[in-house]
Order: sequence, then C-alpha cells, then structure tokens
Amino acid sequence: MVIPLPHILAIPFPAQGHVIPMMELCQCLVSQGCKVTFVNTDYNHKRIINAMSSPAHIEDQIHMVSIPDGMDPWEDRNDIGKLLETIKRVMRAELEELIKNINDSEDDNITCVLADETLGWALEVAEKMNIKRAVLWTSAAAVLTLSFSIPKLIDDGIINTKGVLLKNQMIQQAPMMPFTKPENLVWASIGDATTQRIVFETMSRNNQTVKLADWILCNSAIDLEPAAFALAPEIQPIGPMLATTRLGISSGSFWAEDLSCLEWLDQQPQNSVIYIAFGSFTVFDKTQFHELALGLEISNKPFLWVVREDIGNGLNHAYPDGFLDRTESRGKVVNWAPQQKVLGHPSIACFLSHCGWNSTLEGVSNGVPFLCWPYFADQFVNESYICDVWNVGERFERDEESGIIKQGEIKKKVEQVLGDDKFKNNALSLKELAMNNAMQGGQSHIVFNNFIDWLKA
Repeated sequence: MVIPLPHILAIPFPAQGHVIPMMELCQCLVSQGCKVTFVNTDYNHKRIINAMSSPAHIEDQIHMVSIPDGMDPWEDRNDIGKLLETIKRVMRAELEELIKNINDSEDDNITCVLADETLGWALEVAEKMNIKRAVLWTSAAAVLTLSFSIPKLIDDGIINTKGVLLKNQMIQQAPMMPFTKPENLVWASIGDATTQRIVFETMSRNNQTVKLADWILCNSAIDLEPAAFALAPEIQPIGPMLATTRLGISSGSFWAEDLSCLEWLDQQPQNSVIYIAFGSFTVFDKTQFHELALGLEISNKPFLWVVREDIGNGLNHAYPDGFLDRTESRGKVVNWAPQQKVLGHPSIACFLSHCGWNSTLEGVSNGVPFLCWPYFADQFVNESYICDVWNVGERFERDEESGIIKQGEIKKKVEQVLGDDKFKNNALSLKELAMNNAMQGGQSHIVFNNFIDWLKA
C-alpha cells in the first residue's frame, strides 16, 4: 500500500514578518518529503511574485495560492485593527472553500492545516473539517507567554478586562525573562484605542483557539529563552529557522531585494559597517528621519541603510540638504536588502534595528551586536532581551522634551557598541548557543523531526 505524502496547507498572517518564517518552515517541510500549499492573500501573493527575481525555485516545491483578504487594493493594510477584523470575516469562508476545492480536485487531500497563531479561526476551520492542526508562532516565546498571562494581568489589576492599563508597574513573568513596561504590552503599543481593543480581543480569543492545535511551534530556541519555554512547555522551539542556514534561499519578500549592496559590502573593511533597517512597518516623521541621517553622518562610519519608499508614512522622506553627497564615499542607501546575507557578511559591525523578531534572530544567528530602536508590538520585549538579558546591544534614549532620538545620542551609542568588545564577544557566544539548537542533535532539530514524524503518521 502506498502511503500518501503529508499535504500541509500553510496560512501565515498577511504581514512581511509572518510570511517569511512560515515560508522558511515550509521549505524545510518540503525537504522532508511533504507537499505544501501556501496560502497568501491576493494582495500579498502578487507582491511576492513580483518581488522574486526567479520564483521557479519556490513554485517547483510549494504550490502558492491566494484568497481575498476582503480589502480594496488602495486600503491601508498597515492598519492592523482593520486588517484583523476584515480577514477574520472574509478569509475564514474563503479558506474553507479552498480546502474543499483542493480535496475535491486532487489525489492528495489536505492532511494538516499549519496556521499562524494569530489566525485562530483557521484552526476552527480545520477542526470543523476534521484535519490535523498546528500553529507557528513567529515572535519570541516570551511574547506568547505574555499573551497567555492576560487573565493573570487582569487578576493582578494591571489591566482591566478590555486590556486598558490600570497600573504603571514593570512586568517580568519570571527571572531571566525580559522586563515589559505596561504601555509597551503588545496590544497597548499598536495604533489608536480602537486598534488596541481589537488586538487585545484577538489575542484573548486566540488564547482559546490555540488549544485546538496539536502543535504550537515557535521560531525560537530553548537556549535563547529557557525561562519562557519552562513557563509554557506546550510551546515547542524549532528555531532559529533561517533559510540561509538550512536551504540557502530566503523567499517571501514583499519588496525586490537590491543585491548591489552585497557587492558594496565586499569593498568595505571587515567589521566596519553599520547596517540600518527597520522592517516593513516602521515610519518616521521628517524631524526624526533627519536626526537619524545626521547621526549616521557624524558617526563617521561606513553604513548600509534600508529606506523603504513608504518609510515617511506616504510623505516624501527628503534627506537633509547635502547628506547623500557628503556621505557618498562611505554610505549606501537601498530600498530593500537581502537581510540574512547582509548580516552574514564579514564587513557588518552592528545592526541598528527595529527589533522585529525575525531581524533579532537574524542578527543573533550571525553574531552581530545591536543598536535598538523598537517601533511597536513585540519589539520592546525583543529590545529587553537584547539589552537586559543577552547583553548584546544598547538602547537609545529619547530627548525628554521632544521625544526624538537625537543625532548626538545616535553617535554616542554607535561608539559605545563598537568601542566595547563585550558586545561582540557576547554576540558570538549567543550565536553559538542559538545555532547549536538548530543543528543535528539540538533541541530545535529534535522538535522539528518529531513534528515531521507526526505529520507522516
């Protein structure tokens, strides 16, 4: 009797930081003999295909399909609250219909739904259709345990039942875990009051729907977050899950990568370049953008700066007068970079980052020290890991009057991180810890193999 291949339907949350790790996990699944159907929104599917220089390497392995997200093409998909509500209302029915069509038209029925943890409704669809269920959590385990602790935060009087802050008290879930200011809780640091309510309600609801999953996989490593994994042993580490270390090709980017920056890095001295990148959501006003540019200029170091076209929140991100001319000999600006390859380049000295979890893992996995500039959501927890727990970077202090990170502060912290060997030494030690987890015999490697066995059972 021929045993059919496991056929996994993977559905990420429709944001850049969620799509890439889900794609990397699916590439790993394919390498172990699984069949994968990868579901993006129509909007993101087009962006990914357009951004790929050669999509064949993915299309040969992974069947990429799409369903509507319920939003018009011109609507703002960075409006997290609206996106969460719309996709739940529209995509649930679309996903169920898609699975029915696949099962009616193909020999290999869907055997497992692998959903982003934030898409609890996808697990409900899978349960209704009697399909195996697993979730991928794409942030730090500490952020998921913080979500699980919402009832305790309510009992302790730190928040009310709507997620509104009641107490101004630092939160630490266990020793050796990050500290979190109440105003930096994930839902409390996103958008306006309406968005914060929607995010809180979604997280609270997902605390229940995640119980439908047979596996809770997390793109982290037990040696990076031992206390968090001890706090919630149901969360299973499978990271750092980087395509460059496992399969060599990273996929799923929404923007075309400017590969010329790799050639530029080849011309720079070893361990000399500041790499600056703020992910897919961060936006700047003109004043802060100028201070950052001038801070890089007066630091007098080579720099590679990723400046998205929409980093000015739709406004023209004009550089300070003469900045590009004055820094032309030692600076390079690109719209989007092949970040994993950049961070693995020997010329990189430190990473000025928004501290998204993917960026954090990519920096850690390459032994690169950090300069931390978090923007929203989980990024403040990651900053605390970097600065307080792992000691591989520094945070910036904002000017008390203006709330701006001034150019002098940027220069000062660049000099601190590059001038003290402890940051680089700690980063290299952390790299070894993290990567050992993903290698043969490491805990993440064992968990991944057990997951494969379960899929094939």
